[in-house]
Amino acid sequence: MIIFRYLCRELLGATLAVSAVLLLMVMSGRFVKYLAEAAAGDLSASILFALMGFRLPGFLELVIPLGFFVGILLAYGRLYIESEMTVLHACGFSERQLLRYTMVPALMVAAFVATMSLYLTPTGIERTSHLLTADKTRNEFDHLVPKKFVGTEGDRAVYYADSLSDDKSTMHDVFLAELGNSRGETETDHQIVTVAREGVQRIDPETGLRYLVLRDGYRYEGIPGQSDYRQMAFSSYEVLLEVPRLRTKASEQLQSMSTAALWKSQDARERVNLHWRFSLPVLVLVVAVLAVPLSRTNPRQGRYAKMIPAVLLYIVYLVALQGVRGAIEDGKIEHAWAIWLVHPPFLILGLLLLGGRNRKPRRRRNIASGGGAKGGNGGANVPA
Repeated sequence: MIIFRYLCRELLGATLAVSAVLLLMVMSGRFVKYLAEAAAGDLSASILFALMGFRLPGFLELVIPLGFFVGILLAYGRLYIESEMTVLHACGFSERQLLRYTMVPALMVAAFVATMSLYLTPTGIERTSHLLTADKTRNEFDHLVPKKFVGTEGDRAVYYADSLSDDKSTMHDVFLAELGNSRGETETDHQIVTVAREGVQRIDPETGLRYLVLRDGYRYEGIPGQSDYRQMAFSSYEVLLEVPRLRTKASEQLQSMSTAALWKSQDARERVNLHWRFSLPVLVLVVAVLAVPLSRTNPRQGRYAKMIPAVLLYIVYLVALQGVRGAIEDGKIEHAWAIWLVHPPFLILGLLLLGGRNRKPRRRRNIASGGGAKGGNGGANVPA
C-alpha cells in the first residue's frame, strides 16, 4: 500500500499540473475570442465569466485525457531516471503490477471524464446557448457601438446611431434600413429607409416581443431605381425587431442534446455523438495502458527522450477517433458503432509493448543460470 500511495501521489500530481497548464492555454484562446466579440459590441462583458464557466466541462473532457497521459510519462519517467523504478523491479515489482496500480487512478480519471462528457458538457453547451440568446434579446442596445452599422438578427435590417445616451437606452440621429416583402417580385426589391431624431427599445411585457420606437423622423419606401417612392413623416413609429434565434451551430445543437435523448435516437449523427461521449472515458483507460511501457526511460537518454514520440502516438489516436466520427456524420460510414474499432489496435499495441518488456528478463536469467552451471562444471574438471 505504501508503494501504491506513493505512485498515485506522483501520478495524480503530475496529471494535475499538466492539465492545469493545458486548460489555461485552451481557455485563454476562447476567452480572447469572447473578449474580441465584447469589444466589437456583439457580446456583453458582464457574461464573459459565466460563458467560460459553462464551457469549462467541454474543455476538461478533452484536456484531462492528454494531461493524464503526459502525467504518467513524466511521473514514471522521473522514477526511471532517478533509479527508483530500478530498485522496485529489483525487489520483485513487475511492470504488470505497475500497470495494475496505474489502472486504479485511471478508473478515477475515467469516471470524472465520463461525468463531464455524459452530463456536464451538454448541459454547459445548452446553457451557453441560452445565455447568448438572452443577452442578445435583453442587451442588444447595451453593447451598441455609436457610428457603426449593426445588423439585426436574421440580417433583415441594419440600423445606425450617431450617438447614445449615457445609460445607452436612447439612440440619437437614427438610420434604419429594412428589407420588405410586400412589393416587388423578390424580397430584396422592396426597401424601407427610416431616419429619426431618436430611438429607444421597448419590450412588450405580455408577448416579450421587441420594438424599436422611433420619434420625429421620416420613412421612405420603394424600389431602388424607380420613382414611385412613398414618403411619410411621423412623430412616433414602432418597428418590430425579429425574435433572436439560438446562437448555435448544427454541431453545437448535437453536442447540447442530453445523453438520454441521444440514447433514444436512431439518427446516425446523433448516435455517433453518443458513442463519442462513451469513447472519451475509454480513451483514458487505453492511454494508461500505452503510457506505462512508453514511460520506460534510460537514464542516459534523459527524462524527455520518449515524450515527443509518445505524444505523437496520442495525437494519432485522437485524430483517428475524430476522423471516424466525422466520416460517420458525413455518411461515409453507415454504422455509428464503427468508432469503437479505433480503440482495440492501440490497446493491443500497449499490451504488446508491456508483454515484450516482461519476457526479456526471463531469457537473460535463463542464459545466465545456464552459463553459470557450465562454468562451475568446467572449473571442477580443471586440475589443481
